[in-house]
Amino acid sequence: MQEELNRLSHEFNRKDDENTVLSRKLKEVEEERARLQKTSSMQQTQLEKHRALAEDAGRSGDSLRQQVTALQKELEGMKRAQKQAASAHSAMEVRLNRALEEAERSKADLSKLRQSSKDSANQEQHRVEALQAENKKLEKQKAELIMGFKKQLKLIDILKRQKMHFEAAKLLSFTEEEFIKALDWGKS
Repeated sequence: MQEELNRLSHEFNRKDDENTVLSRKLKEVEEERARLQKTSSMQQTQLEKHRALAEDAGRSGDSLRQQVTALQKELEGMKRAQKQAASAHSAMEVRLNRALEEAERSKADLSKLRQSSKDSANQEQHRVEALQAENKKLEKQKAELIMGFKKQLKLIDILKRQKMHFEAAKLLSFTEEEFIKALDWGKS
């Protein structure tokens, strides 16, 4: 019995040591569990924060996707507007080039017209000068004709006077002859 008691006592001590060790381990495990629970709680809190951040990020991502879609639509609209502006610009350039060519042609035509006008004015001036010279010549001839007519009138007048004198002399010669005849009668 003593042996049995010793053995049981020994086993009890051993079990008591084992129990102490296990109690210490249990205490450590409890501390570890408390620490892990605390860590888990903190991680849970952080997980909740991260979930909230992820939801916010998801919402902002959706918002950004919508903004990107809107910006892509706006970009496409701007590209279309740019293409339209480029085609309008090229059409405007074509019209401008045509207008410039037309202006150059008009300038050339105007230059030709001015030159022909100058030539025509020069020809007209020469013609006017020729006509003025002809007019002066005709005026001179007219003056000479008038002088000739005046001289002819003077000559006619002189001739009339001469004729009158000649007739008067003829009459005088007739009267002289009659006078002589009358004198001759007186002698006979």
